[in-house]
Amino acid sequence: MMNSALENNHKKNQRMIPLRFVLAPIAIILVAVIGLIIFTVLSPKPAKKPVIIKAPLVEVKNIARQDVGFVIASQGSVLPSTQTQLISEVSGQITFVNEKFNIGGFFTQGEVLLSIDDINYQVALLQAQSQLDAAKALLIEEQAKKDQAEEQWLLTKRALSEAPVLALRLPQLQKAKADIKAAKANVISAEVKLARTKIIIPYDAIVKEKQVDIGQYVSMGSALTTIFAVDYAEVRLPIKPRDVGFLNLPKINAKQSSRSTVDIYTKVNGTEHRWASNLTRYEGEVDSRSRVHYVIAQIDDPYSVLSSSKHQELRIGSFVNANIAGKEVKDIVTIPRDALHGANRIYLVDEDNKLHIQEINILRNDATYVYSHDSFGAGFRLVTTQMQAPVEGMALRVLGELKDTPKAPSEDSVTKVEGDDE
Repeated sequence: MMNSALENNHKKNQRMIPLRFVLAPIAIILVAVIGLIIFTVLSPKPAKKPVIIKAPLVEVKNIARQDVGFVIASQGSVLPSTQTQLISEVSGQITFVNEKFNIGGFFTQGEVLLSIDDINYQVALLQAQSQLDAAKALLIEEQAKKDQAEEQWLLTKRALSEAPVLALRLPQLQKAKADIKAAKANVISAEVKLARTKIIIPYDAIVKEKQVDIGQYVSMGSALTTIFAVDYAEVRLPIKPRDVGFLNLPKINAKQSSRSTVDIYTKVNGTEHRWASNLTRYEGEVDSRSRVHYVIAQIDDPYSVLSSSKHQELRIGSFVNANIAGKEVKDIVTIPRDALHGANRIYLVDEDNKLHIQEINILRNDATYVYSHDSFGAGFRLVTTQMQAPVEGMALRVLGELKDTPKAPSEDSVTKVEGDDE
């Protein structure tokens, strides 16, 4: 009973919390909200600033038509104009070797490279000469016998035309003459073989490979050395199909009246060196794998040993770059490659500084420029500045030109800014 009475008293105490403690926080919040609204309504509004319209600022370039001589870039390796493997045409032991007979040794035409033991060939020549002397003696003998036979036949009081050939010893005389020819041929053959014991350099050359040395026995057909000519070198230059039409190439069976110049250059020990050359011919086929054409440039005296020129040596096997002088095309427009957008679009600005977007027909392009035959409107200039979102007909500001002061719009108007100064 007492517990129940205590619980009832506790509940009555909870219900009797003063109402002011509940309403006071709510009143404070309401007063704060009403005060904020009154402050917002009575505070002065900020003045609206006019928005200035600024068109994109661009750089332009005048469009000029001109005659352009194209230069075709290529690259390739330097090759010898002539390369020969010298083969022994006789057998024997090598008894002499030129002191310059080493890889890289330079020989002038007619120098002796090496000699093969010639004693057997001297003996063969002497035998051939003795056989020739014997044949000459036999011919003299047969000629005398023929004359004697004719005199004997005439003693019979008959004409020589009636005499049989055997009676006049004509076959024996004919054989003696044939033996003379055979003996002379043997002498010539022996002389040639004797001369072939000395290996002579056929042209001004550098030794590429050395395959024999002194004391070595060589047989007929043995390879002795490989040499290459130094009078001029060649560079085999690949040309892309799109560039062939810009080269001055004659027909394959026609003589070239004037040769195109080729500027050959490369770096040697960090220094760029150049060599003048000419386009001498082109190969009349297309490479089946790379689908490129090949032309040949000729460089005179690449090692600078045959003339008074003192240019840097251009060694066989060097990799070089080449600029080939091509055709001159008249009345075309040169456009910087940076001014080309996409595949073939350019931006133009007219006299009123309005943008025009135009697609062009590209004649040719290289790493720096694009070339076109297209014509453009009078007063049009080429935009060289990159633009974010170009729109046909939009207003532009041209760098370096005077601009009118922009007018401020009314306070109630809302204008979108089109661009900022760069």
